[in-house]
Parts: sequence; structure tokens; C-alpha cells
Amino acid sequence: MARHVGLVVETSGTTGRPKRVVLPADAVLASAAASESALGGPAQWVLALPVHYIAGLNVLARSLCAETAPVAVDAGPFTAAGFRAAAARLAPELPHATALVPAQLATLLDDAEARAVLRGFQAVLVGGQATPATLLERAAEGSIRVVRSYGSSETSGGCVYDGRPIGATRVRVEDGEVQLAGPSLADGYLDDAALTAERFVVAEGVRWFRTADAGEWDGATLRVLGRRDDVIVSGGVKVALGRIEEALRAHPGFAQVVVVAVPDARWGERPVAVAAGAEADDAAALAAVAAGLGPAARPERVVRVAALPVLPSGKPDRVALRILASAAD
Repeated sequence: MARHVGLVVETSGTTGRPKRVVLPADAVLASAAASESALGGPAQWVLALPVHYIAGLNVLARSLCAETAPVAVDAGPFTAAGFRAAAARLAPELPHATALVPAQLATLLDDAEARAVLRGFQAVLVGGQATPATLLERAAEGSIRVVRSYGSSETSGGCVYDGRPIGATRVRVEDGEVQLAGPSLADGYLDDAALTAERFVVAEGVRWFRTADAGEWDGATLRVLGRRDDVIVSGGVKVALGRIEEALRAHPGFAQVVVVAVPDARWGERPVAVAAGAEADDAAALAAVAAGLGPAARPERVVRVAALPVLPSGKPDRVALRILASAAD
């Protein structure tokens, strides 16, 4: 292992085998410094994410840079009461911040006391997956500053906030794929030179990370459209699962929804929506998807669950979701 390496982080592997990302210490510190500048200065952090994933590690790195002590939420299922208890231990004279995944933000917004706590925070970083517009609207209505974070383990975590690159991060879109460059990039993957060469490329002297995300870049703002590999072919028609999720989230009862593909004897593959919570007007939502995106994009069905299965990182467990979707057939 090279002496400059600070961390080796295992990615969550939502759709495949986990990968071990090699991060130089300088990359992690560059990420922390860029975040601090983008958020308006140093803060004391509530640690609500696992520290064996990059989002939790970043809270520790930002705390080191700010010379503040993070306060961890007690282990166990995430609750509003647990978050409030951690926040109560923050130093009152310091600015406060936290990093969450969307499901955690939803839990806190459902609790009046937690909303009051968040209202006093300098920033609430939310990442790990697309944040439903309804959640952002609820936070804004409560005067809570939510900052949407985009990045990955390979970029030392979030390097684009609310669509704009932070620090010295650079963005480009090549053949529809979002690519990122800057001082927070990883060295590559541990013991996997082939994958490193595939995902990290050099163009005109600049080293870029190929995210495998689809997006649009106008030179100032990045719009991430979803994973390039979430496009399926159903009955000969290309269907983007991320766009279906976005369309469904505009309807009541679909704030927490993931769309997965299941095999279909006639069409090859069909989208199925897995949504948390009680049944809403599912038929109307599915009809709206068909009207807006075409008949092939209409989910075959909606599978209702009490809570979406997630990985320790807070990201959706797509393997478990596909099993749920297939079992409900």
C-alpha cells in the first residue's frame, strides 16, 4: 500500500460485487475543505451515518478540519428521538450540521421537535440517492436548509452540491455519462487494475472518473438523470427506471419508491414499483406514468412494503427489492 493512502473504503455494491476504493489522505482532506467552504464555514456535526462508508467518514474528516468533535447518534434503528438526543449534546455556541440519506430526512420531517432542531442547523446534507422533490419542499416550508450532495466513494463523497461543483471539482458529460475530476479523486480500486483503468481515464492531461450516471451539464449546473445501467428494454422500447421513479414521486403515497426490473416472458423485462407505506391512488399514479413516459414505462404493478430495504449505507438494497418485486408476481 502506498504511503500516501489514507483510506480504503468498500462501496455498498447495490447491484454487484463490492469494490474497495483507495483514497489518498490528501483527497479526503480536499473534500472536507471544499465542503466546509461551500457550506459557509466550520461546524460541529451530528454523525448519523455508518463510518465504514464514505458519507460517515466524511463527517469525521469535516470534523477534523473544523477542529470540532462530532456527536454520534446512538447505534440501532434511526429514530427522530435518537437524533434529537445527539443534537442536544452539540455545543450551543457552534454552528451545527449533519449528513443524512433521504429516508432519515423523511423521519425527521415527520417529527415536530426534530424539525425545530434542523431549523437551527447551518446545513443538512442529503445524498446517497435521489431526494424526492416532496421532501425538499417540506424542508423548505420548515425553513430547513437542505443541500443535495452528489458524489461517490471514488470522489471522496459529495463533490457537487445542489448541482454545482464545489472546491476544484470539474464536471463534464461525455456520451451522456457524467464524469468528474479534481483533487478529491481516488487512486482507483484495490487489487483491480483493469477496473481502475476502465473507470478512471485521462483526457488532455486531466484524470476523470466515469460515474456511470447519465446527466446534463450546461457549464454551470449538473442535472443527474439516473444510472446509465438502469435503462431496460421492454417490448423493444428503452425504459429508464429512474425517470419512472421521478414521475411516481410527484404523487401522494410515493415519496419513498424504487423501481426495479423483473423478467417477463412476453416483454423481456417489465418495471415494478416498490413503495413504502399504505396504498394510495396507485392506479392513477401508474396511469400518469404511462401518459407522460409512454405505455412501456408503466410499472406492471406496485408492491407495498412497510419500509424499503436498505443497505448499511442507507442506499436502497436493489437485490432485496428485486426479490420482493418478483415474489409479488
